[in-house]
Amino acid sequence: MEAVLDLYAEPADPLRPRVCFDETTKQLVAEVRDPLPMNPGQVERYDYEYRRNGVANLFLCYSPDHPAGGWRHVDVTQQRTKVDFAYQLKALVDVHFPAAEKVRVVLDNLNTHTPAALYEAFPPEEARRLAERLEFIHTPKHASWLNQAEIELGVLAGQCLDRRIPDTAALKREVGAWEAARNRARTVIEWLFNLTDARTKLKHLYPSTS
Repeated sequence: MEAVLDLYAEPADPLRPRVCFDETTKQLVAEVRDPLPMNPGQVERYDYEYRRNGVANLFLCYSPDHPAGGWRHVDVTQQRTKVDFAYQLKALVDVHFPAAEKVRVVLDNLNTHTPAALYEAFPPEEARRLAERLEFIHTPKHASWLNQAEIELGVLAGQCLDRRIPDTAALKREVGAWEAARNRARTVIEWLFNLTDARTKLKHLYPSTS
């Protein structure tokens, strides 16, 4: 926990950017009948019936240190295996932060979130190259709320995913529009919980020295 909080307290460093990473799923649901449009005094109405079209995975990364300001990126995939995770890491290193000496990634303890994923996806030389450009900072078990990417996923859920989306193509369009608008605004998470707060409010989590 303290390692994560120390990281958040640091000033931005373009050569060692901080990136919070998380994922979620979205049930794809298509309408069986066209919704009735909104009219004066009446909201848009949907039929209770719908058709399930499977589940999509969404990888989200957020960084306060991107040259563009507060920055996030969402990638929609069919699954979230170690190989899928490895390609997200490669994109962080080679696409999103190519000038960084080290990308410091905050993430939870999901079993796919390990450097070993790189070796499952790429030849050893490439996996090693990527691993040397990455530093993993894991949140404690049962404390994934420390990951700022969870805040962004909450905003995404409330502003974009809280309705029926029929298929992957539509999901990518909707998520892409949300991402672009939020990045244009350069929205930065104002993180207030610090090391002093942790040692005061969560002191029951620390070993007793008495």
